[in-house]
Amino acid sequence: MTFESPSSISVRERAWRGAKDVFLPFTGENEKVLYSLRAGEKVLLQGVMYTARDAAHRRLVHSLDEGLEVPVDLRGQVIYYAGPCPAKPGTVIGSLGPTTSGRMDRYAPRLIEAGLKGMVGKGIRSLAVIEAMVKHGAVYFVTVGGAGALLSKCVSKAEVVAYEDLGPEAIYRLEVVDFPAIVGVDSRGNDVYREAL
Repeated sequence: MTFESPSSISVRERAWRGAKDVFLPFTGENEKVLYSLRAGEKVLLQGVMYTARDAAHRRLVHSLDEGLEVPVDLRGQVIYYAGPCPAKPGTVIGSLGPTTSGRMDRYAPRLIEAGLKGMVGKGIRSLAVIEAMVKHGAVYFVTVGGAGALLSKCVSKAEVVAYEDLGPEAIYRLEVVDFPAIVGVDSRGNDVYREAL
């Protein structure tokens, strides 16, 4: 299933002025940008990212550990920890708020090792995840919980690409425009949550 939106609202004009554009995925020239990002920096994500939550993570890690093919090439990609609500008629996707990232901490190091370069969610990450990020070069973006309706308007295209049987926990391929986030943990391991405490 593929849905297209005629336009996306501009978060840039509403509240995120001065934010840095970050183009996804982190492949080719875009990968260099990953290493320039700093914890606390405001960004607007542009391009492709995937959704995945607990059930999809469990399957991805199982496939990797068993030497099976995974349905998405993780190299350079960004996963948004979200399970979208159903789309209303005329919309691309339903409400799309972030899931608490700590729920994925047991799986994240394995996915980072397999080439995942970015994660989007809310809340703190474990030290094991941060160590994997530093070792393999990855970044964690934080977005606003409770703003799922607004965030869904930053999605110009959405398509289920894997694990459709999981319903909202299926893996969606999203094309995003001006998706607001803050660098929560950068590739050097600097962490806005720990620095704020």
